Amino acid sequence: MAQKKILVVDDEQDNVEFVKTVLEDTGAQIVSARDGEAGLKAAAAEKPDLIILDVQMPKKDGLTVFAELKEDKAMRSIPVIMLTGLAERTGIQFDKSDMGDLVGNEPEAYMDKPIDPDLLLRKVKEILGI
Repeated sequence: MAQKKILVVDDEQDNVEFVKTVLEDTGAQIVSARDGEAGLKAAAAEKPDLIILDVQMPKKDGLTVFAELKEDKAMRSIPVIMLTGLAERTGIQFDKSDMGDLVGNEPEAYMDKPIDPDLLLRKVKEILGI
């Protein structure tokens, strides 16, 4: 079986390192980008099997990146897990059905920060079939 590739798009390096640490035992190759524009470029170049995408980022926010991924024929089938600290910072709850209402598509998962490592690992394994 070919090695799976996961793209982590988050402007906070600590979050990228946390996700890499949680997923290191999956055997997947982890690549990262630090903002929305770089994330879209990396998705096109790397053709990942999964994208883990932060919502609040510079240059392009995660909602915009997600919408653009779903509009692109070559990338629309890539599964996406959205991560956000919005609920913790603002108290506003937002979930994947809200995402669907907002941008017309739902991600495979929507997780609040701080991220539950067991939940993230289970969801990644479920999506990638590993």
